[in-house]
Formats: sequence, C-alpha cells, structure tokens
Amino acid sequence: MRFLILLIFIISCNSNTKTENYLNIIPAIDVSSNFLEFSNINPEKIEYAYSPKNDVIPITYGYIKNITKGDFESSTIKFEIDDSIDLKSEGYILNIEKENIFITAKDQAGLFYAFVTLNQILENAFTQRTSVPILNIKDQPSLDFRPIHLDLKHHTEKKSYYFDLIDHLANLKVNGIIVELEDKLKYVSRPEVGSSDSFSIEWWIELSDYAKSRNVIINPLVQGLGHASFILKHEKNIHLRDKPESDWAFNPLNPETYELQFDLYLDAIRATPHGKYLHIGGDEVHLVERDDKTELELNLIWLNKVCEFAEKHERVPIFWDDMPLKHAGVYNPMFNDKISVKEVDEIWEKNEINLMNFIEKFPKNAVYMRWNYQKSDTYGNLKAMDWYSKNELIVMGATAGQTRWTLMPQNQSNISQIKSFASSSIDKKLDGLLLTLWDDDSPHFELYKRGIAAFAQYSWSGNSLPIEEFKKLFRIKNFGSQFGEDSYAFIDLLEKPVGMWLNMLLSENGWRPGLSKKQNPLESDIIDLPNLDKKGEWSKKHEVRINDAKRSLEISLKVETIINNLIQNESKNLYLLQIYSQVNELTKFSSNVILKLEKVDLEGDLKHIINLESEFNITREKFEEIYSKTRILNKPKDYILDQDHHHHPANQTKNFDWQFLSEIMLINKIKETYKI
Repeated sequence: MRFLILLIFIISCNSNTKTENYLNIIPAIDVSSNFLEFSNINPEKIEYAYSPKNDVIPITYGYIKNITKGDFESSTIKFEIDDSIDLKSEGYILNIEKENIFITAKDQAGLFYAFVTLNQILENAFTQRTSVPILNIKDQPSLDFRPIHLDLKHHTEKKSYYFDLIDHLANLKVNGIIVELEDKLKYVSRPEVGSSDSFSIEWWIELSDYAKSRNVIINPLVQGLGHASFILKHEKNIHLRDKPESDWAFNPLNPETYELQFDLYLDAIRATPHGKYLHIGGDEVHLVERDDKTELELNLIWLNKVCEFAEKHERVPIFWDDMPLKHAGVYNPMFNDKISVKEVDEIWEKNEINLMNFIEKFPKNAVYMRWNYQKSDTYGNLKAMDWYSKNELIVMGATAGQTRWTLMPQNQSNISQIKSFASSSIDKKLDGLLLTLWDDDSPHFELYKRGIAAFAQYSWSGNSLPIEEFKKLFRIKNFGSQFGEDSYAFIDLLEKPVGMWLNMLLSENGWRPGLSKKQNPLESDIIDLPNLDKKGEWSKKHEVRINDAKRSLEISLKVETIINNLIQNESKNLYLLQIYSQVNELTKFSSNVILKLEKVDLEGDLKHIINLESEFNITREKFEEIYSKTRILNKPKDYILDQDHHHHPANQTKNFDWQFLSEIMLINKIKETYKI
C-alpha cells in the first residue's frame, strides 16, 4: 500500500518527466516516447515469464534474476524468439504496457539482451521509486562483433574475477573476448611455455562455457612471428630464433617453427571451444632477410602457413596488419594527421605497387586488423582500410582503452578515439571492432572499465551520444543516479596528477621503464638530492618540479574530496573507488616527497625525510592490500623474465616492486647520501 501511495504521488509529480531520466542504460537505446507514462508494474514484483513457443528463459540478472516460467495469466513478461522480425542478429523489441511486458527477439542472443535491458530499466525504476515506465524499444547492434582484448602478458587476476568480468561484459552487450594467452595457458603439448601459475585447458573451457551462455565468445590470441619472447626465452626453443641473440622473433623458414606454433594453437583452440577466431598476432616484427627473400615475402610465407592451419581447424585467422603496410611504405600516413590528403594520395600512388606485387599472396581467409589507437580518423588510416576492401580482403579495426599509460588510462580513457573508430567502422559497414587493453604498463583492470563502457556504447549504439553525456551516464550507472553531475567527475581530474607522477622523482634523462636495466640508476635516472652545504640551490634548480608537485597535490585534494563524498553518500561500486583512491595516494606520496626535499634544501634539516621510508611502506602496503583483492601481484619464483624488448614497466621485476621502482630507488639514494 505504501508503495502504491508513493507511486501515485511520483506519477503526479513527474507526468512530464523526460524519458532519458529513466533510461540510464549503457549502451544507450532509442525509445519511441518523448515523455513518460507509468505502468502498474512494480519492479520488485516480477516473478513469472511466459513463452507461447516454449522458448527458454535466458540467464538473467538483478531484479529478474530469479524469474521462472509461468502460465499466460500469471506472467508479467511474455516473450518469444521470432527470426522473421526485421532486425539484425542480437536485436529485440521490448514493449512495456500497463500490465505486461512483451519481448520479441531475433534470436537467443537478442532475447538475452532484451532481458539485460529490462533489468536496467527495472533498476532505474526502483532507484527513482516509481513503477516501470511504459516504453516501446527496438534495439539492435551497430557492429556485429564487439570484443575486448584480455592481455595476460604480465599478470593474472584471481580466477573468480574472470567470471565476474564475463557478467560485467554481458551486461554491456559486449559479445567477445580475444584473450592474449601468452604463457598463462598450461600448454600440454609444449609444457615449457606455460608458466607455473598458468591456468589449465580445463579451466579455460569452464570459463568459455560460462561466457558462451552469456553471449560472450572467447577467442585465443597466440603471438607467432614476433612478440614471441614468452616462447623463445626458453633454452629448449632458442634454435628457432630469427636472431640467435634475440628472443623476439621466430625464423619463418625453419619448419620446426610451425611445429611448435601449431602445437600451441591446438592447445589454445581446445581451451576456447566456442571461438570463431584464432588471432595469430604478427605485428612489430623485423626479420633477417634470407634465401633472397625480402621481409615482406618472409612475413607472407609465415602468414599463409598459419592461415592455412587456422582454416583447417575451422577458425578464422586474425592478423595485425602493420608489417606489410610498413614494408610497402604506406604505414606512416596512417598515424600523421598533419599530412594533407594530396600527400597521402601521392604516397599511395608511389608505393601501392609494393603491395600489389604480392596481392595474390595475401590470404583471403584472414581478417586484417588495422590497429590505430590515437589517429584512427586520419585519411591515411581510412585509405588503408579501403584498400583492403577494394582488394576483397576482410578488414576490421582495433582501438584501445589502454596503451602505454602507467598507473591508469589517460586521454579521458581514450573515449574520443574509441568513438571515432567505432563510427568509421559502422560507416564502412565492417564486421566489428576490437578494444585492445594492453598489459605493458599493467594498471588495475578495474581502471579499464570506463573505456570498456565507452566501447560498448559506441560499438552498439553508434556515435549519437556526446562524450560528456556518456561520462555522466557512466557515473550514474557505476556510482548512483544522484552522482551524475559534473561536481562528481574525478576520473579526468586524476589523470593530471598521474601524468605528473610518472617522472616526478626522475632526473631529466630518467626513464621509469628502464630503471631495472640501468647499471647505476640511482645516479643516472633518479633525481639529484639537496646539498646541505648549499641551501636553496636545489630548490632553485627544481622550481618547475616543485610547482608541479604543488599543483598535483591541489588536484589530488579535489579528487580525494570527491571520492570521499561518493563513499560517504553510499555510492555503488566501492571497490572501484578504493582503487582510484590508491592511485591518488601514490601520486600524493611522490609529490609530497618533492616538497619535503624542498624543506630539507631550504632549512638544511633532515627531519623532514627521516620517516620517509616508513611512510612509503604504509602507502605501498595499503595500495597492495586494495589491488590484491582481485589481482595476483607477484609472478612465481621460478618465472623467467624475457629480454623485454619494448621496455614494459610490468616486466621489470618478478614481484610488485616494478610499480614503485622510482620511489624505492629514491629512498635508497636518500639513505646512501645522508646515511639515514
């Protein structure tokens, strides 16, 4: 009774409430009504669903998690699958009327997504303390294949996290994962390749089954020609190296190369039984020219062999496409937005022949994945994609939610680039788009969630939603309906202290990714310290750095205030807030170190840094406590670090020291210099 009285009051007060206030859904959907009317349906009281065709109720979440089949009269939801409706695969029609909810789906996946959308509508109605709004929804994806990249290169999460991640992706209508297995699969055929903490084939099958039931298809990525350090670092496989001194690339003319790679592929295919694709990598590899063959020819020899293998095993091969374009001389215009259309056309007119000379050797069954993380809208990139289509080759794009950003994604989670590449992929009627999430610098995976949500939004719904509106929607969905206003926006703010943190404790020529490899990093890479006999000299030299530290702390204080406000007001997703808070705390520590050193310099008193090591230990302990709730922080003791050709921060140490190397080294330098 109390609910009904409140409902009547809200309806009378909100008779002109705009639809978008009640459709805080990611991906956003179009509705046919401009203003809301309300049904008599209580979002908490939906118990039964009826299908005239006896279709199976899909896996459900939230307010309809426990729904069961009922008869026509007792069921609030009436649903069916009808493949004749004029919608794409995964599409559905959802009509909410006064007393009933009607769902017609194109297929089982569409039925699953209809229930996902319905749950979000019910959640919003409950939050707004209303009954369910009357709506007419027709929804379908803009791109068919919408996978994210799960890169296991440098760490894994706790096993339970991956199942939770599948549910998270399913609720965003993400329908695929390309998992870069590296050495995190326990290869049966080549046991030396899998690390001691790798997951068994049986476990991967279990995860794949779980994902498929939620319309998320897991496909493997096993790097082959290059990026092969996880294979070629092992003594047993050194003879397969392209260059004996380098663990980076295979020799593509050695038959044993393919015996090994095919064994790994077979295990990866077994581990992902529902996959359609086999991503074979192939990027960023330079080869020794041998047997009178150019690098492009060698690349294509390898590509044809592995694509033939994939086809034989009923997988569609996906190939990073950069090397053929680079060898042909048309690569650079894809990443240069300053070059004119005329100049790009001239480069292609001159160099396209280098591709066409070998066009018959480009496998027709492969997907050529045109990755571009920052300049996807350049004329050069679009022209390259058109070249594939013109030559009847399958092309698909790859954007990024994480590239080489340390501690957290930057560039506002790269949303503008995600949106741009999704838009051009839709315009060109491509089959899909991949969101890469590289583990090179290895931020916490939860920090990728905004980029993933943006990818889900723009790959499913197109580019109509402005980016600032998306950010507001993300805050509402992740923290609560009361937190949509800009005053609660802290993620973009936090990017600035994180950007300054990167080099805060380093010398002018210091380089964080290379600290563990330097002969004397305390001298060459870590900032110099105040000379107690020359007061004020250090502060004058580092005036810009000191001002940066002060500015960073000012921003961090704003971030801290917003996060604390969210927590105190019972925000959802507390764990995500805790992770952002720890990122903020680490940036604060490094900035505060600079200000402490300024005081040492001006006063000549070491009291300001006497407790620095204990302060750092407290900061690190809390950071690791939060991160380790879901993440495995340390590699196994028997793990073999590779040659680290691309200088990945997360590849510097076996334990979690790599995250704090500049802080650790500065403290050691202070102790050595001042004997404290």
